[in-house]
Amino acid sequence: MGASLDIVSRGPGIRTLPKRTHVQYAALCYRVRDGKMQILLITSRGRRRWTLPKGWPMQGRSPARAAAREAWEEAGVKGLVNELCVGGYTYQKRSSNRPHLALVYPLEVMELDKKFPERRERKQRWVSPKRAAEMVEHPELAKLLLGFRPYSLKH
Repeated sequence: MGASLDIVSRGPGIRTLPKRTHVQYAALCYRVRDGKMQILLITSRGRRRWTLPKGWPMQGRSPARAAAREAWEEAGVKGLVNELCVGGYTYQKRSSNRPHLALVYPLEVMELDKKFPERRERKQRWVSPKRAAEMVEHPELAKLLLGFRPYSLKH
């Protein structure tokens, strides 16, 4: 299934994750319109909550490339993914009693495909970072969305 982590660094300000934490890779899909950044949220398939596209590690793909692939499968987006992780958030899946950690990679959206594998299973919405933070359920993700700044907004 997915990668799992036994322990994360115990440095100052870093909290320890429980043993056997499942790791997924998420894409923070963004674009700039009229000088303002917008973030793409999608609904989860099960409980229809607003979240980022994310999925399990993929053999032969870096974490960022796996996140980009999930963004296409779940939202039909293509763009420039950054290999630098901008943060992460923990969450619990109903189908598992193990904790999950989503590592987040920014993806600047360049194209939107009309046909993609999960187009009939999810809704999507472009919103401001502030609105995105209000819509997601996970406080760590909300904080990450509010603080996200692309490395350059040269549009």
